[in-house]
Amino acid sequence: MLLKSWPVRFLITRAARAYGFLDPLKLVAKIRGFAEPSEFAEPLELLRAGMLFHARGLVNTKAIQHNLDWVWPYWVERQFNPADESFIPRAFSFSHINLTHRNWTAVGLPDVPYYPIVDPRGLVTPLFDGWSLDFWLVPEQGALLLPCKLPDGDFAQTLELGDALAVTSRATFAGGATLGTEVRMGLDGHEPYCGVTVRPSGWRGGYLAVALRPYNPEGVSFVEKIARTADQSGWVVNGRNTIQFDRCPTRMVLSSYKEGDAALRLHEAEPTPAAVTDPIGMATAVALFDLREGGTTPLEIRAPIYDELTPRKRPLVTGRPSWRTALAPLAKLTMSDPALQRLYDLAVANLVLHSPDETYPGPYTYKRFWFRDAAFMLNVLLTLGDVERTRRVLGHFAPRQRHDGYFLSQEGEWDSNGEAIWSYQRFAALTGELPTESWLRATARGARWIMRKRLPRDSGRPEAGLLPAGFSAEHLGPNDFYYWDDFWGVAGLRAAAELLSRTDPALARECAEEASEFLATIERSFPRGPQRRFPGSIPASPKRRMDSGAVGSLVADYPLQLFSPGDERILRTADYLRDHSSHGGGFFQHMIHSGINAYLTLHLAQVRLRAGDHRSAWSLMDTVAALASPTGQWPEAIHPRTGGGCMGDGQHMWAACEWAMLVRNCFVREETGRLIIGSGLRPDWWRGAGAIFGPTLTPFGPLTVRIAPAGAGVAVQVDGTWRGVPPTLEVRVPGFGVQTRAAGASEEFNLVAVP
Repeated sequence: MLLKSWPVRFLITRAARAYGFLDPLKLVAKIRGFAEPSEFAEPLELLRAGMLFHARGLVNTKAIQHNLDWVWPYWVERQFNPADESFIPRAFSFSHINLTHRNWTAVGLPDVPYYPIVDPRGLVTPLFDGWSLDFWLVPEQGALLLPCKLPDGDFAQTLELGDALAVTSRATFAGGATLGTEVRMGLDGHEPYCGVTVRPSGWRGGYLAVALRPYNPEGVSFVEKIARTADQSGWVVNGRNTIQFDRCPTRMVLSSYKEGDAALRLHEAEPTPAAVTDPIGMATAVALFDLREGGTTPLEIRAPIYDELTPRKRPLVTGRPSWRTALAPLAKLTMSDPALQRLYDLAVANLVLHSPDETYPGPYTYKRFWFRDAAFMLNVLLTLGDVERTRRVLGHFAPRQRHDGYFLSQEGEWDSNGEAIWSYQRFAALTGELPTESWLRATARGARWIMRKRLPRDSGRPEAGLLPAGFSAEHLGPNDFYYWDDFWGVAGLRAAAELLSRTDPALARECAEEASEFLATIERSFPRGPQRRFPGSIPASPKRRMDSGAVGSLVADYPLQLFSPGDERILRTADYLRDHSSHGGGFFQHMIHSGINAYLTLHLAQVRLRAGDHRSAWSLMDTVAALASPTGQWPEAIHPRTGGGCMGDGQHMWAACEWAMLVRNCFVREETGRLIIGSGLRPDWWRGAGAIFGPTLTPFGPLTVRIAPAGAGVAVQVDGTWRGVPPTLEVRVPGFGVQTRAAGASEEFNLVAVP
């Protein structure tokens, strides 16, 4: 408000001109001219996150390029190397940030909201946004053997799911020496810790090095003080965090920034002090273990986990389920394609990992709550059968609702009310349970908010009757009247009508009528006329030409099903995106992300699958599978040349949940009054031993689908536990025609190949 006063604006403009700067107020006004006027230029939370992100980038600018003789993380070694295709010239860049290899993988325990992460070369960051541990081999003479400098062919990494979720890495160096690590989370009593097992092999000379590094996969993370522990078998970092080795190292090297990287001082004869303080925050340390003494005995390391909000507090974990127990309720997949089987299993495990109490779209950059991501993540968790976890997360929705009915996760995002109410309704529909009183109150308030929030319907403007301009899903572009928000508004009102039909039939009828009128208003606002370059397609908003932001309009088809399967407008939009916003077979988001987007590529696959175009769906699915990291993860957006992450979290749960949901929908998907069985089943999934998926929840009850070869044909069995009137089953395995019948408790279909 202060900036709106004339004297303050005058003084700011005059001061800027006096010192030769551009008028900041005029510049901001010009920038805002690219977007539609809105209540919020951008959510405060995202502004704050962006400022912190680039603040670190400024530190990186000062710390990295002037110290390229240091050992840096994998992304720096690639991005700052002029001989590498990941190289980015720095020139006038405001900040130096990871834009080429935003990849990492979290380890953890079910229902524990702490996530040590591991980068693509085994760098371990035990604490949220903290320093890291790296592991090297140090010959008695010659250069260090560093995993961060190895080419892809000499480094292997996997994510293993057994009694623990563990990232295993293996570096292979010239001469046959290898260095393996296994990273996991464990409990010491009730206190979590990050555990690392280091295994050198094939090398008898020199040392194994454990290095404390003042950075993580985003860049510099300050280390101001390092001290040896009293028993000389570990370090105390920044006066509070400990790192403990299972035996005393042969030698330790501690160094401040002015003395240089500890990696450069490993062969110095002088002993280093027992502690080092560095006001710059770039202290480093290396612990050396003589391989002639320890041989190939594994080294065990523990780094206790501390609470993120109270950094000196150790969290207590009680009542935690095992991985076996946590995964037991979720639908099981058995198929003949081991690679796709693994991607499904890991996606499910990671959805559980990132839903400890609320849902987090990622373990690091996006470790916070959005209704948008929660709606997609919970839809998958619930559909796959995890009712109690979904119920627990939904319990946090109503407390986030403001008194005026707005479900608030980020200001200015008008899709959240529709997403929250739709999630309530999905829970009721898939479980058969009646909604709780608190959910119904929140639904009623939320539905009224949607109705009040709509713009006047008689203005004569293209946006008349839609929701206001907003930031919406930030990958769609500048503030605008996004159809994404409007479609969610319609879905929210329809969901409210169903939820409230028993307790408040008058409001339920009002919601149903408003939803119908709202959808008709949206359809009337679709741009028309001979001047349109791509007639019949749906842009991102009524005032936008067709661009990659139009991908948001596909939400009307998947998952909301506001239009019939194969709606011509939806398919024309999908065709446009295929022809103008694709790269390497996947959806390429030109705005913000500027990379191949895995989860939106899978949205396109869902649209094609629902329209009966299984071959296009399979092609998109293959593209996403090929883009998965060696640990079976997808970053939010993928660099088209490096294959590494270029935007957002390096392990994105929206992508994981879309993978699991597409697999499920290939076996069984829902349409009004019926279930479509097998419409996305590929022959290589079930040939041989066959394939099984289930039990998965549907609005009619849980079911399991089995498919197996039967002579020259195929046998499909559907076992269901139906609530109320059983559905119609429509079995349409590609290449085997269509059979339809009313469902019984167990139905078997024998299909023959169609020429």
